[in-house]
Amino acid sequence: MIFVCVGSRPYQFNRLFEELDRLVESGRVKSEVFAQIGASTYEPESFPFERFLDPDAFEAKVAESDIVISHGASGSIMSALNAGKGVIAVARLQEYGEHINDHQVGINETLGEEGLVLNVKDMSDLGGAIEAMESGAVELKAWRNDNPTAIVDAIDRFIQEEIL
Repeated sequence: MIFVCVGSRPYQFNRLFEELDRLVESGRVKSEVFAQIGASTYEPESFPFERFLDPDAFEAKVAESDIVISHGASGSIMSALNAGKGVIAVARLQEYGEHINDHQVGINETLGEEGLVLNVKDMSDLGGAIEAMESGAVELKAWRNDNPTAIVDAIDRFIQEEIL
């Protein structure tokens, strides 16, 4: 199962759900999909969704999934990595009114470079990313819980590189 999560902030992520709906309807995505769509105004027609999930329901969906598609929020990504799930990260972009700035781009790039997530930079690459994850063609690094600050450290390295 693929669990898609976009958090609870008051920003839509219609681009993601429109593309995912198209991919599911066309049969390109083979797995069952469930999404938490948050404040998105687009409602998927090809898979079930809820706007928001309480923390217990969120963790249950993560546990049930094989793949998590997440926006670039470190909390959502960490929940999936801590559960041992493969993560496809798709950043919300300011230009589409999906967030106040493009900070998620840097988070996703850094985690992608670390080999922890599959970073989708362009929505047209989402189908290929899902197919690669479903088929096992992509091998991500296993997340090691023994260093609880590893993601924060990776993000901090990114921030320091941007400042300098």
